[in-house]
Amino acid sequence: MDSGETSVAPPWRIHCDGSAFPNPGRMGLGAVMVAPDGTRYTLSQASEARGCNNEAELRALMAALQAVRAQGAVALQVFSDNSILIEQLGVRGAPPIVRLASLFDEARALLSGFERVTLQWIPRHRNGEADALARAALGMAPKPQGGQAGRRR
Repeated sequence: MDSGETSVAPPWRIHCDGSAFPNPGRMGLGAVMVAPDGTRYTLSQASEARGCNNEAELRALMAALQAVRAQGAVALQVFSDNSILIEQLGVRGAPPIVRLASLFDEARALLSGFERVTLQWIPRHRNGEADALARAALGMAPKPQGGQAGRRR
């Protein structure tokens, strides 16, 4: 690529989720990462740190960002069912959450390493695979899918 060109690489898609049990407690991180060619990667890991569900969600995103960066990703579409995560990372001037401010700063630094990033909130029922991976990291079964499709966080 010439130094004056900009990349128009198709984006990777990331669905991320985190679980804390109890809340706060042990944290499980889950993510589904799909390369532009359709290759799928999954992440399911327990964090050594203890924290709340919002921290688990943020740590899941950061782990996924590091994984796709290692695969050469330059553009991203990030999906999360956590409105706090999307607001803190995607809305300029969002009031900071003091207890998690340093982690959000770390996530912003990771995001700034990509050429193009979009962040989008999705309903929980559309993020089931990432949620199941986060829960599996803690040895928990997936949540039942009935009756909660309309709830928002």
